[in-house]
Amino acid sequence: MTSEQLVLYAIYALAAAAAALLVVALGSLFADRGRHKAINRRLARLARDEQPQVALGTLLTERGLTASGDYLMRVVWLNRLYLQSGRTGGPLAYFLKYAVVGMGLTAVLTLLRFPLLVSVPSGLVLAAALPLLMLRRARHKRIRTFERQLPDALDMIVRSLRAGHPTSVAIGLVAREMSDPIGTEFGIVFDEVSFGSQFETATQKLAERVGFEGLQLLSVAVGIQAKTGGNLSEILGNLSATLRERHILRLKVRSLASEGKMSAIMMSLFPLVMLGILLLIAPTYYGAVWNDPLIVPVFTAFGAWALLGDFIMYRMVNFDF
Repeated sequence: MTSEQLVLYAIYALAAAAAALLVVALGSLFADRGRHKAINRRLARLARDEQPQVALGTLLTERGLTASGDYLMRVVWLNRLYLQSGRTGGPLAYFLKYAVVGMGLTAVLTLLRFPLLVSVPSGLVLAAALPLLMLRRARHKRIRTFERQLPDALDMIVRSLRAGHPTSVAIGLVAREMSDPIGTEFGIVFDEVSFGSQFETATQKLAERVGFEGLQLLSVAVGIQAKTGGNLSEILGNLSATLRERHILRLKVRSLASEGKMSAIMMSLFPLVMLGILLLIAPTYYGAVWNDPLIVPVFTAFGAWALLGDFIMYRMVNFDF
């Protein structure tokens, strides 16, 4: 190896080291910015020098509630679904956005000379069914996140109570130290208690906003403790252990059912994949069978039968507890 090659390799090594140091420096810069960023939505609003009462009203109204915590829409189940999904911006704007998209789809299909019996129902389905499906999916994801966070939040409250802090201070600790969704939700509870609401009432509203059944247990435990007395830290500690064991059990059941889910997916996709492969490599394999008048009703019957089997397998490997 010549001296020129050694110098060239040394330059390459120094350039690679400089690039690596630049990446590390940029990563540290953005990491520092992230550390100073508010960890939940409520703290972000308070950091803008908003008054706590104004921030509380804003957090409620952007979730589809009035400033006093009542439902904004008359369709209660729809308002509750939007509330529990965690969406912000207001339900009217959310559904209006999908209505505009549905009308746009109808206009496009009409311009492409699709019949009105196809274009209008397609737009209606997009405008009505899709937002509901998105809200249900967001609610499910948010509840599962809340389920993972709640035992840690209860443990934090228990430690604060055992240290001699009042309940409101313990709730405020969770609101400051934990990220969304539980940080903002417990922050709303803290603000409501600070502004004169009963802790039992605030926890009932919390359970209504989130939709997680574990919060119903929290509300009942707090209500019983408020009426009959008792050690609140011990009650919350037992509830935290119960919720954590329940979450572990759900994960075990999900892992045991994963094999059945994968088998159901493979069995459902296998006929369609094989049909596609045969049509691709041997288009004349089935001959003139496609022109037979019985092909449509036969395929419809077998398709319905396959969907019924898929539904049965789905129910067998999905457990609700």
